[in-house]
Amino acid sequence: MRQLTPEQLKKLNLFKHYRIIRKWASRNNNLKEPDLELLIYLDCIELFSKIDFKEGTYSYSWDNRRWNKLLKYGWIKIWRERNRTTQKYNIYSLTFKSKRLINTIYKIILGEIDIPISTRRNKIMLGKTYTEKVLQKSIHNVNKDKYR
Repeated sequence: MRQLTPEQLKKLNLFKHYRIIRKWASRNNNLKEPDLELLIYLDCIELFSKIDFKEGTYSYSWDNRRWNKLLKYGWIKIWRERNRTTQKYNIYSLTFKSKRLINTIYKIILGEIDIPISTRRNKIMLGKTYTEKVLQKSIHNVNKDKYR
């Protein structure tokens, strides 16, 4: 496996617009930013248990309802149910919805696609608050930057 040096990673500009992309993804999918980052963490694991989920939440703000909320709104699904004899606990995976969102984020970071600017696909473009108006300007700057 080829390893990247810090200089090569810097030249890729992967984290240049990550904050704006993260805000776009969380606002348009009714997720909190820690929830989105946790989904990215769980995507790297692929199949996980509730214990893996708890280990992943240590670096985020405490939210007692996070697990149930992600399960209820279809971000996480049960991959294998427990049967109380040979399988002591459920195994979970991300849903298609989660994987599609994360892949879209990766494509935006790599510059393959732009952040949507239509009001139908991007709630930020409605510009209801000052913060949304500032984010609109940032989104236009991200889309203009072809070296991201």
